Parts: sequence; structure tokens; C-alpha cells
Amino acid sequence: MTDLSRIVLPLFVPADRPERFARAAASGADAVVIDLEDAVAPAAKAAARAGLGALPGQALLRINAVGTPWHAEDLRAAVRLRLAGVVLPKAESAAQVALVRAATGHPVIALIETARGLAQAREIAAEASRLAFGSIDYAADLGIGHTRVALAQARAELVLASRLTGIAAPIDGVTTAFQDAALIEDDCRHAVEMGFGGKLLIHPAQVSPARRGFAPPAAEIDWAQRVLALPEGAAVALDGAMVDAPVLARARAILARAEAGA
Repeated sequence: MTDLSRIVLPLFVPADRPERFARAAASGADAVVIDLEDAVAPAAKAAARAGLGALPGQALLRINAVGTPWHAEDLRAAVRLRLAGVVLPKAESAAQVALVRAATGHPVIALIETARGLAQAREIAAEASRLAFGSIDYAADLGIGHTRVALAQARAELVLASRLTGIAAPIDGVTTAFQDAALIEDDCRHAVEMGFGGKLLIHPAQVSPARRGFAPPAAEIDWAQRVLALPEGAAVALDGAMVDAPVLARARAILARAEAGA
């Protein structure tokens, strides 16, 4: 079973395009998100759901949101599928997450995409295995720009909610410009800076630049290695700065990211 806390780069693939599942699984992504929601037209949802059979080994299923005409059937389909977890879009309460988990028997990644969802993020995080950020829908819900400045408060709240409830750092939203490798890499570096532990991807071409974005720069790895090589239990300095417990923790985190990326 996939450890949802270790997923860094989950890749979406439309549920009605099964011929793409194997390619997505071979892309280097950490998990494949079979998408029954935004990627499938309303008229095609029933056929897409019924056609789900053998799935990649690390598959997540994004179902349709609570209150939609397709939600109940999606839950029933999830029960019969071998999944690493279920992605619940537009999650707005802890009760919704608990019901999905109970109905499917699978852990839940709660996708926060609305103002109401963000307002309940800490309660939702207490029920979910992980949080993810639907940044595009969130910006549309609030009528704000889909920019780093406009989304900074929401991102910070999801990171804080995850930390307070002891779950893994959240997964950031998508970069829609899937052919702009430099932008994807930079967006991932920003996600790391904000405290995120992963990023939702929409195309296999995004995997490699995203992986680079989450990998610590060589200079940070070198610094972390030198910090952890210092004598333990002594007040010491490195490069003109004191090394104490928080500095040691940061060094360990950098090397853990490097190891995960490798």
C-alpha cells in the first residue's frame, strides 16, 4: 500500500482515458490520480466509472464532490477498486471526509478549493490523511488572482493546519502551463519555500522539472552535510552562524528531501 505521506508528485489522468494509465504510471510520478471529476464530461462520467478495472499500483481516485449527482456512485465504485486512497474535491467539512473514508474504506486526501474549505482546514486535516490545494478553483471562488501573493495566506493556512494535526505537509495546486519546464520547476521551489510537500501535476512532461524543483540545491545539501558533521553537544559555529537545534533540524530536513528525490 502506498504511504500517502510520501507522495510528492501525483499525476492526474482522465478516468475515461484508460489507454493513458500505463504511461502515467511509467512517468516517474509518485502516484496516478484517476480523475472522475473535472477531467470527465458529465455525459461520460457513468461510462468512465463503469470502465475502471485494473489500475496502476499507486492509484488514487478523484471522485466527484459531495452534493453532485455522481458522488454516491463514485463512492460505490471506489469500494471495489484497489486504491492507495481517494481524493475528495471541494472538501468543506471534517464530516464529509469521515463519511468518504467510512464509505470507501480508503484513506482520503482532502482537496481544499473554496473559502468554506479553507475556513475548516484544521478540522478537515484532523480527519484526512493529507490536504491538497485546489488553487485555481479557490481563486475563482474568492474572485482573486491566481498569483503567489494572492494565494500566500491560503497556502500558509494549509501548511499550518497540516502541522497542527500531525499529518504530512500538503500538496500544492497545479501549474497549467505544462510545457513551461522552467515555470514548473520554479513553482515547485516556491511550494517548498511555503512548506508544501508535493505538487499536483497534469502532464507527464511536468514530472522531471517538478522533481528538480523539490530537490534541494547542491549548495544546501553541502551546507546540511557540514552542519551534521559538526561535533554533537557543543556550542559551535559554521560560516559565521551559530548551530543550534533548529539549525540541525533544518539540515536533517534538507538531506531527507534530497534522499526522497533520489
